[in-house]
Amino acid sequence: MSVLSPVESYLQDFHQRQAGATSAAFGHLRARSSVAEYASSYAALAGCVPASAAPLTVLDLACGDGYLLKLLSDRQQSSLRLIGVDMSQGELDVARATLPKEVELLKERAQEMPIETGSVDCLLSHMAIMLMDDVEQVIKEVRRVLRPHGQFAIVVGRAFLLGEANQVLHKVLLPILREDASPLPFGDARTHTVEGWTELLSRDFEDLQFEDLDVDWEPNPDELWESLTETYTIDRLSEPAKARFREELLEALSGLQQSDGTIRTGWGVRLIRARAK
Repeated sequence: MSVLSPVESYLQDFHQRQAGATSAAFGHLRARSSVAEYASSYAALAGCVPASAAPLTVLDLACGDGYLLKLLSDRQQSSLRLIGVDMSQGELDVARATLPKEVELLKERAQEMPIETGSVDCLLSHMAIMLMDDVEQVIKEVRRVLRPHGQFAIVVGRAFLLGEANQVLHKVLLPILREDASPLPFGDARTHTVEGWTELLSRDFEDLQFEDLDVDWEPNPDELWESLTETYTIDRLSEPAKARFREELLEALSGLQQSDGTIRTGWGVRLIRARAK
């Protein structure tokens, strides 16, 4: 691989320490939109791959611990050739231990994949492309490996937490971030909006579809805190800042607890689908 940027170096370190954090957060939670409901945000992506007897090559970009690839492998669809690409050896080690040997796993950056031009029928990615450096090069590489009319489907972030918990989180967190955390520029601002994605994709893709999903979750305060510690923002805080944030956040969240002690919240994500021109 090429020399890593500061963002890539941090992400590689995080996923070495916290392999499987993304699937732990999203894999067990149902996702719903105004038009559909899915077993999870991963299942929404898996559903973009046709259940066909025809040979299909599916690439999971930033495959992490292989959760999405396992969903596809469990179909027992013999026509599928599955490939996972990730730059984290820690994640790939977990994936290798979980997946059948037929699934190919490659330690590479998204900006330069050792995959034959026009060889992929479906390219999927879960909660990753919005974090990547030089997203225009990533999209160019995605289009290169896809066949004409190949399917592109990704899940990206839309809102950190859902509901009132998100307002509480930001009210407590922002002053601490200003004092403690040095900025680390994750991704491209255009990946935050439908308009930005349309600008990024329209040259090489058509039939763009956007579906906003709410990943519903009702944790107790301690469960919410544990999940937040496995996010990039909180992970980068100093230990004193984490301790302060935990104390202030749990106090602020107490007013949102339901009668059983849980908090109604979740994660906001966006499912984007397109077809290569």
